[in-house]
Amino acid sequence: MRDEVDELVEAWARERPDLDLAPVEIFSRIGRLARHLDLARKAAFSTHGIESWEFDVLSALRRAGAPYELSPGRLLKATLVTSGTMTNRVDRLTARGYVERQADPADRRGVLVRLTPDGKRTVDAAFAALLDAERDLLAGLPAQDRARLADLLRPLLAPFA
Repeated sequence: MRDEVDELVEAWARERPDLDLAPVEIFSRIGRLARHLDLARKAAFSTHGIESWEFDVLSALRRAGAPYELSPGRLLKATLVTSGTMTNRVDRLTARGYVERQADPADRRGVLVRLTPDGKRTVDAAFAALLDAERDLLAGLPAQDRARLADLLRPLLAPFA
């Protein structure tokens, strides 16, 4: 089985036989898969009326467990955005009725962002749609290879955690 990366690598090997192209074989495939995943995510989320950034915030709150709330600082860590960006996102999600701000009972100056029932329904439905889309992307890979691939990718991602 061949893919477009094979052609890319062959062209570079012809032009630059002095270079080790092993990284290109891996990261070009990861990059292309990431683009396909991004398109699948956008399609899955748009079906439920949300964008990828909205899903990221809502899913961070959903994963926190009941009562589905986090401090803005914890949301920043979970979504890897700046505090200004998070403030804007929480404002927009509040306006849509997906989250609400509440005083933090453990810190009189603090605030917690809580998922509303509508936000919970939306993120649950969007997550189910995302899983369907991701299963479709993985359909050509046997289950044992999926587990092996996850294990192989883990050490590449772990240093960034």
